[in-house]
Amino acid sequence: MEALDPRAVDEAALQKLRTALRARSTEAENSRYAASLRSNDTIRRMILGDVAIEWSGTYRFVADDPAKVTMEEEDAARSQVGAAIAPIARSTETHLVIISPYFVPGKAGSQLLIELARAGKGVHVLTNSLVANDVAAVHGGYSRYRKRLREGGIQLWELKPVFGSVADASLFGSSGASLHTKALSVNGKTIFVGSYNLDPRSTWLNCEQGVLVESATLANQLEAIFANQTLGWRAWRVTLEEGALRWSDDNESFDSDPKAGLGRRFQAWLTRVLRLEAQL
Repeated sequence: MEALDPRAVDEAALQKLRTALRARSTEAENSRYAASLRSNDTIRRMILGDVAIEWSGTYRFVADDPAKVTMEEEDAARSQVGAAIAPIARSTETHLVIISPYFVPGKAGSQLLIELARAGKGVHVLTNSLVANDVAAVHGGYSRYRKRLREGGIQLWELKPVFGSVADASLFGSSGASLHTKALSVNGKTIFVGSYNLDPRSTWLNCEQGVLVESATLANQLEAIFANQTLGWRAWRVTLEEGALRWSDDNESFDSDPKAGLGRRFQAWLTRVLRLEAQL
């Protein structure tokens, strides 16, 4: 509270603040993140103006009310981000592309996606594989719907660990998932990019935000990224063979979550059987 008291703002206090800010600035300038940006060829090209930037005048920023955790409504409208995305996804005429690290669609979300697929719309989803997911509980929630989604015509891919590494998984922690992007593309015309995962936690608890943009160019770029990330050397495609789930990457095929150890499988199984979906 002292920092908010006008009487505490004197020359000594300002000098103390300036010193702290200089230290923070130096720390940020010498951080690994800053060093990574400086060494990134794409960033350098952007600064030099060598990378074309696509501008769109049709966009909408959406953000959740932080007070949503106190609301009693038990529907998607509790999340303003979810309420903005749902009708756009529902109105798709050709195809829907979804990238979600933590993908737990629930009954209603699964039904919506299946209805779109059965109506002839292409529904394509990329999420983390169990071995690449840093939150095993989330994968347990997702796996409850995986077979139903495939039976309903949803195209599923699960991303492999980055460069062959394995995410440091815990039951509810977060430390190193391969996939972080949260985005979707509708009809190759509209995109959403933000913090919202297609899971209950983003809908009911987390304060999420994002941007909806009308741009065929940006939508095509996002879908090109999706196509690249779902190549066999980056992801496993989930299919159904004689009623059983299979994972393949054009070289290998698996009849259960690829490359996942017993501990990770147990954590996912425990969440699935305990039905902790509302907390995921």
